Amino acid sequence: MDRLLKNNFIKRLFSSIIILPFLFLIIYHGNVFFLSLLVIIAIISFYELKYISFNNPVFIFGSLILIFFLYSSWELRNMQNGFFLILFVLSICIFTDIGGYIFGKTFKGPKISHISPNKTYSGVIGSFLLPIIVIFLFLTSSSNSEIYDKIIFFNDFNLFLTIFIVSLVSQLGDFMISYLKRKSNKKDTGSLIPGHGGLLDRIDGIIFATIFYYLIIKINL
Repeated sequence: MDRLLKNNFIKRLFSSIIILPFLFLIIYHGNVFFLSLLVIIAIISFYELKYISFNNPVFIFGSLILIFFLYSSWELRNMQNGFFLILFVLSICIFTDIGGYIFGKTFKGPKISHISPNKTYSGVIGSFLLPIIVIFLFLTSSSNSEIYDKIIFFNDFNLFLTIFIVSLVSQLGDFMISYLKRKSNKKDTGSLIPGHGGLLDRIDGIIFATIFYYLIIKINL
């Protein structure tokens, strides 16, 4: 089992090393590059959603969420400092996932739910701690004050609270996709990304976190 987990972690790490630099460049350049990325995500996501949808209402509801996610992503990127806004919410989701994985595999402990049998309470703690520690300390350091201002925050408390809540929403999104997979008797949403499964397995939390963060920005503008 330990060897299997190690091999899976190596696959996840290798996939991330390949994907993240390209993703960073696409988000940075925006415009047609970012739009093309969203189109590709839409095609794959709708296909995988159909695969794990156990009835039509689930597919319709999931499709509406996906559409709102794609719209929120496009709108965020086209806002002033949109590159930093997208990067901020993505960073929270990535460190939430990494923190949950590392803490869960290191400290183990009781499982949270049969819906997502690999999730532990220690993993949840790690999912909150890592993004708060890494992102909060990074943005509040004096050398990164310009980036801090571009992400639209009023004070450090709002930054802390936003990281915490976006991380929570990301984890809830993960649970929702896990629920759909369990109800449809599927282990993964697909096999596109080695170590992760399908695309929805990778972006489940990002979908809900992006929508939530977009709504926060719109309310506070």
